[in-house]
Amino acid sequence: MIVADSFKGQTIGILGLARSGLSTARAAVAGGAEVYAWDDNEKARAEVPAGVRVAPWGSWPWHAVKAVVLSPGIPLTHPVPHPIVAQAKQTGAEIIGDIDLFARFIRPDRNAPGLAPVIAITGTNGKSTTTALIGHILQSCGFDAQIGGNIGKPVLDLAEPKAKTVYVLETSSYQIDLSPSLVPDVSVLSNITPDHIDRHGTLENYAKVKAALIERTAKDGHAVIGTDDPHTAAIYTKLASAGGAETVAVSVGRVLGRGIFVNDGKLYDAWRHPAEEIGSLKDASHLPGAHNWQNAALSYGALRPLVRDPYAILKAISRFPGLAHRIEDVGQLGKVRFINDSKATNADAAARALACYDDIFWIAGGKAKEGGIESLESYFPRIRKAYLIGDAAENFAATLNGKVPFQHCGTMDHALAAAAADAAASAAPVPVVLLSPACASFDQFRDFEQRGDIFREAVQKMTATQKREAHA
Repeated sequence: MIVADSFKGQTIGILGLARSGLSTARAAVAGGAEVYAWDDNEKARAEVPAGVRVAPWGSWPWHAVKAVVLSPGIPLTHPVPHPIVAQAKQTGAEIIGDIDLFARFIRPDRNAPGLAPVIAITGTNGKSTTTALIGHILQSCGFDAQIGGNIGKPVLDLAEPKAKTVYVLETSSYQIDLSPSLVPDVSVLSNITPDHIDRHGTLENYAKVKAALIERTAKDGHAVIGTDDPHTAAIYTKLASAGGAETVAVSVGRVLGRGIFVNDGKLYDAWRHPAEEIGSLKDASHLPGAHNWQNAALSYGALRPLVRDPYAILKAISRFPGLAHRIEDVGQLGKVRFINDSKATNADAAARALACYDDIFWIAGGKAKEGGIESLESYFPRIRKAYLIGDAAENFAATLNGKVPFQHCGTMDHALAAAAADAAASAAPVPVVLLSPACASFDQFRDFEQRGDIFREAVQKMTATQKREAHA
């Protein structure tokens, strides 16, 4: 655990007691802060550690509160700021998140080197895979990779630094908003497509938040930016001439005079020297598709100054085991493959999975995001049939009507049963039942992890049943 001592002897408040909130409470108490906390959920309040004063936020001693640590899910600006935001501004309390407390611990002086390198990864899609891949490469190369943030452990639950520690943090736009003190040694921006517009108001505001993380990169560090969409390309162009941290462009499908690029599945390094072919990414069986080649190239760029041997990086990439809920192969029944892509919470993310397969029996739907699935029309010829669940089913049906056969299934279990039966009965040689919802999960599930876990467990039960019947 990180001991968050930047508010030692002072009073702070924590609003939201999910994983990061409880982690913050433990770290702040250990660091000597007087901590008040609240969550509307009674069960969450019951889990606070000793030393925390549980009280509704309106009753906190606001004359003494120096900072409010918000859960990332609590609205800071849009659609309407939570009332605690106005209260904090009125009394002069800082509004921060748990990553900001980590940032103050790891780099007490923003103008001096930190206690250990920090790699911060953001972007609309690909950031979880890139975060996990960077951590995997570091571990394969003998580093103590501490991986957390928006993936895995809350950042304050990571271990304190020791020799060869590198912190690898996935940072969402919500977390960036709440982390003004974070100065990454390496920052990574994968891509920007419409997402979380309800939280940021406009796509432009959303892009500004992502850019803010890259702009904070330490001047002696570097920023790695995927430049294959207009928003990230504009951010790269602006920062490349700003005189701050060195910026490295990454592209898939375009040859770069300077940067890192992938052409026909081959990785090329043209960062600080003429282009050199490093090797093929097609050997990385758990990183299929061009979008994963981008993740691999971003990871290579993030680590090239740390891991001096480029071929060691490539070797580690080829051995990456994959990420749960992201194009995760969870089983096979006869000729039918089952792929869990529950992390595809928007259309752009779903496109990346749809591009990987033919003869798809697609489970889609959930809590809709702006834009629907109109942008996926070019992938419709790959889809044999769609099985619609959740709140978005009617809107998705309207888009698919006359283009893709579909069935209203309502829930995951009905969709999986129907898709598995249809796939098995089809003439396709290798049909794929793909859960890639293109939606958030909150209408029927706690989060995308629960959605994916339920899908995986159901597939495993189906395969176990088949084995029992085969041996009966």
